[in-house]
Amino acid sequence: MNKNLIRIIPKLDIKNGLLIKGINLEGLRVLGNPYEFAEFYYKSGADEICYIDNVATLYGTNNLQKFVTLVSKNIFVPLSVGGGIKTIQDIETMLNSGADKVSINSAAIDDINFINEAAKKFGSSTIVTNIETIKINNKYYISKSNGRDIVNIDPVSWAKKIQDYGSGEIFITCVNNEGLKSGFDINIIGKICKNVNIPVIAHGGAGKFEHVLKVINETSISGVSLSSLFHYGIFNKFDFKSKNIGNTSFLENNKNSITKDNLKELKNYLHKKKIKVRI
Repeated sequence: MNKNLIRIIPKLDIKNGLLIKGINLEGLRVLGNPYEFAEFYYKSGADEICYIDNVATLYGTNNLQKFVTLVSKNIFVPLSVGGGIKTIQDIETMLNSGADKVSINSAAIDDINFINEAAKKFGSSTIVTNIETIKINNKYYISKSNGRDIVNIDPVSWAKKIQDYGSGEIFITCVNNEGLKSGFDINIIGKICKNVNIPVIAHGGAGKFEHVLKVINETSISGVSLSSLFHYGIFNKFDFKSKNIGNTSFLENNKNSITKDNLKELKNYLHKKKIKVRI
């Protein structure tokens, strides 16, 4: 059993200033205003909040600066920001805007020395490396550009390498599982945990509390990052007028669904199961 204090981290994917959610990082649905969700999660006891600009790398931009500035003034938990982070200046901009950590993926794959340079300048604890794993015919690969481009590198070897280059934390997204609510890929998460000494955050696949408990008990992760399990419980809590981006019909079809604060309930559930969480 994992005996570490487990961090519970809501993950907010953002496109054009709106909170979105997809399946396998595709098929995006608009859910609302990301600030409202972030504020709710903060009040519900989130240990950190992770923000990712979903299309930043694709379009070569990062539009999170204004959002991070707003959030950091009113939400007092660590903020991790990613998407389109490709230069030292990008990191500095996000940190000056109020981020506590930056999450890097594509830029590290393009040039591993970027991790080393960033860690030396800002400290390893500031640098998170996102590993997007994709499984094809029982072989694991990594990917970049939010799962769009597959790279023929083994995730475990990559995890060890980015640790050696100074990354302070690994955020692993299991793309095959992401959004399906069928559970985590414990096999690859466990292998990465066993081969590195830095914290590992698991993301992708949680559909019920038992999935979270299982990945905590069967690996040595330091935290779980959750999207669907949290977002779909509260999205209809907010008075959001849909915009014509993504699958907006989802909002109308589910506007009468029951609101549940799954973050608070998850922590209580884990606490009862003897998992160390901050209540």
